[in-house]
Amino acid sequence: VQLQASGGGLVQPGGSLRLSCAASGFASEHYGTGWFRQAPGKEREGVSCISGRDGSTSYDDSVKGRFTISSANAKKTVNLQMNSLKPEDTAVYYCAAADDPYLCDYGMAYWGKGTQVTVSS
Repeated sequence: VQLQASGGGLVQPGGSLRLSCAASGFASEHYGTGWFRQAPGKEREGVSCISGRDGSTSYDDSVKGRFTISSANAKKTVNLQMNSLKPEDTAVYYCAAADDPYLCDYGMAYWGKGTQVTVSS
């Protein structure tokens, strides 16, 4: 299994970015995918997850109403649309996946390389 994250960059406060996570190597399309982030000096935290079985989603309170997770390309790509970005959203964002379609924590078995998101004026 391989996960390839893309879409990070520098954006001004209030701006938007879309992160994408392309997955390959899964035997089934019913796997769970999530986004996590780690800011300098802080622990990695969960941002959002989506189930490949029923499309159910979850969000951390800090991003509710601003971020939207979705799947595309026959569920092989998971996107994270980030709107109304704040400086505190600055972090390295990682996508992760698990064979369990409802797992959404650090126990997910597969992790991609991170992509940097910087929110600054």
